[in-house]
Amino acid sequence: MNASRPASIDPMIARYAARPAPRYTSYPTAPQMRPGFTTEAWAGWLSGVEPTAPVSLYLHVPFCRKMCWYCGCNMKLVARESVLDAYVEDLLAEIDLVAAALPGRMSVGHLHFGGGTPTALSPQALTRVMARLSLRFDFAEDAEIAIESDPRTLTPEMIETIGALGFTRASFGVQEFDPAVQAAINRIQPPEMVAAAVAGLRRAGVASVNFDLIYGLPKQTVAALENTARLCAAMRPDRLALFGYAHVPWMAKNQRMIADADLPGAAERIAQAEAAAAALRAEGYAPIGIDHFALPGDALTQAARAGGLRRNFQGYTTDAAGTLIPFGATAIGRTREGIVQNLAETGAWSRAVREGRLPVAKAVALDDDDRARAWVIERLMCDFAADMGEATRRFARPEGWWSDAAAALAPMVADGLATVEGERVALTPRGRPLARVAASAFDAYLGAGARHSVAV
Repeated sequence: MNASRPASIDPMIARYAARPAPRYTSYPTAPQMRPGFTTEAWAGWLSGVEPTAPVSLYLHVPFCRKMCWYCGCNMKLVARESVLDAYVEDLLAEIDLVAAALPGRMSVGHLHFGGGTPTALSPQALTRVMARLSLRFDFAEDAEIAIESDPRTLTPEMIETIGALGFTRASFGVQEFDPAVQAAINRIQPPEMVAAAVAGLRRAGVASVNFDLIYGLPKQTVAALENTARLCAAMRPDRLALFGYAHVPWMAKNQRMIADADLPGAAERIAQAEAAAAALRAEGYAPIGIDHFALPGDALTQAARAGGLRRNFQGYTTDAAGTLIPFGATAIGRTREGIVQNLAETGAWSRAVREGRLPVAKAVALDDDDRARAWVIERLMCDFAADMGEATRRFARPEGWWSDAAAALAPMVADGLATVEGERVALTPRGRPLARVAASAFDAYLGAGARHSVAV
């Protein structure tokens, strides 16, 4: 295969794929959160969490040792250990503040360290954070404990620490192995480097490994990404995510280092995504939702087959907890009452914690219409279908509450990409790559000032 293959792309898919749409890792989406959410309000939401239900925890470490030009995350380059040490002290204090606001000692089923690069912390600092979490929370016997990492800076000592602390999953941002693409995104990591990191983690006892790949990168071709997919599959990660590059230089200033002229067009992006997906399927990986793949025996594959797949801020997951508690600057969480985000600027976040305040910045409260639309969007993103009758009953919605969505879906139905039969909405096999577009039909906030990346 080569980069000149866009003629094989379904022109109908290409027409819809160029539309901007949210990624729908939450609904309402992050841009709908509003400032002015108070410490007292967040404490009230936390105190109302069901005390006997398991919760999930997300800890954000907004620091990296090296800058990647494609990155859209909230992160800072760090060179001084004292900066990381100070951040950890405040993180420990925030854990104490949140634990005190909860209705009791909560059980944890999932814990995820994200960033940035969590392994930018020292092994000693990571050990301290895990000790404080274990002091304030009860971890289920089968809890998933996951951490994101950068193979360029992952040390043998950190690998040993991750294993000793009982982490069950590690994630790597592979993105692309082609040297020209790596140079264009300022992320040089040959396959041998990634393979060595994976082997080290497995020897340390980490049971599962995830890779992230990206299509639509500067100077990327179909052939290059196909080759990357095959090289990754040879390392047998348990899961792979295949994301489309979101070029948002108005939000992520580092992306201004990427020239628009070096980015592939819409048809080429689709060709890359399809070729990489086909390569992963050929290597025995099962497709999960729109952009994940997993080995047949993985829990994610089993959840997808059983209709139990979920979607949250980390993407597709088996995590069914209704409460996700955030820690760290810019971390996002949710309870039944709404979605909340911590202060993004590390200095402001730190000052709030040191003053004994929960360091929240903004939130969006949910009503029953939001919850109903969130449920439908999640089912479309996970199952490519949703039972509107079930949504109506589950969330006590009035008859016809989704008529606006049905009207918005009409063009996709006419084009054979979706169906609306009675109270069942579904994407056809041809339309499944456009799940984000179909989900946006149920988004009551779409177009309210937020800008989004293209759908595919």
